Amino acid sequence: MENKPNIDHNRTPHYDEDEIDLIALAKTLWAGRKTIIKTTIIFACIGLFVALTTPAQYTSTVVVKPILSDAKANISGSLGGLAAMAGINLGSSSASAEIHPTLYPKIVESYKFQKELMQTLIYVSELNKEVTFEKYYTEIYRPSILGYIKRYTIDLPAMFLKFLSSEKERSEYNIAFYRITEKDKELLKILSSQLDIIVDENDGSVSLYATMPENIQAAQVVEAMQSILQREVITHKMKKAKEDLAFIEDRFKEKKKEFEFAQNNLAKYRDANKNVSTAIALTEVERLESEYQLSFSVYSELAKQVEAQKIQVKENTPVFAVLQGAVVQIDRSSKSKIVIGFIWIVLGGVISISVVTLTSIVSKFKVKLKND
Repeated sequence: MENKPNIDHNRTPHYDEDEIDLIALAKTLWAGRKTIIKTTIIFACIGLFVALTTPAQYTSTVVVKPILSDAKANISGSLGGLAAMAGINLGSSSASAEIHPTLYPKIVESYKFQKELMQTLIYVSELNKEVTFEKYYTEIYRPSILGYIKRYTIDLPAMFLKFLSSEKERSEYNIAFYRITEKDKELLKILSSQLDIIVDENDGSVSLYATMPENIQAAQVVEAMQSILQREVITHKMKKAKEDLAFIEDRFKEKKKEFEFAQNNLAKYRDANKNVSTAIALTEVERLESEYQLSFSVYSELAKQVEAQKIQVKENTPVFAVLQGAVVQIDRSSKSKIVIGFIWIVLGGVISISVVTLTSIVSKFKVKLKND
């Protein structure tokens, strides 16, 4: 017969020591309520100060739709076969010249693009004149008080190390490439945080965003952003068109020589065999005439293609259809002062509760050590 274990139903349930006693925690927080309230009020005051000193930010948007060329029938009808016989393949040259919109962010992120954008003129209301983006952020713009505190406290060691490393680099290297200076690096960091580009692959639209301290500045920067991006895309496209033109012109010169050679051969043979009517002579004339006709067809079609390609190179049609132009915004795009204040209040509450809880735990631990 098995022995059943004795079960004491009156025994108090045992809880693991690691489990949080919510009642004890509530008592601890109640005991430290004055500290929590004071700390939260202090952080609320800091939040109010930050909200009042945080400069306004405005965002302007431009939405464009790239006009991607279809694969043009650069070689149409008879020219397709003739160009193939001439060793020329230009069927998809215009399509391959296009930069796909998904690559536009790479252009915007490039040093060359952002360096040029730094020279954009922006209006400064306090000066009532326009200055470059670079001059504005290096000589005129004043960040918030917290920006100054962060720069000359937290960022100070990093700034010193950057200065030493930049001095070393300047003394050891002299390479003929783009050189990013420390000033450029700071400006690039600012500019990168103020620019954004979103490509919608569903409808093919591209949205450009620029955020600046003044609403007119935001519109100016995003408009310059659109202009530089469009020019870069056109430049790439025209570069391919010029390369195609040079290629066609070379082939045209070659076929012109072949045509003239076939023409001369036919004329010479006819002059030398005016009164000859043998089958061999007639067959030779037919062969020379066929060579002449083929050379003439390829030569004449390439002449047309050269002219068409010259027109394409000279074209300066926009590659963007502007769906939404830059507008000077009235509403600020930065976080509202209420949101900033609320964030600081929550932060103060979390820190004060953590301090009170940790203080209670440390006190209990010290008492336990004394009793042991």
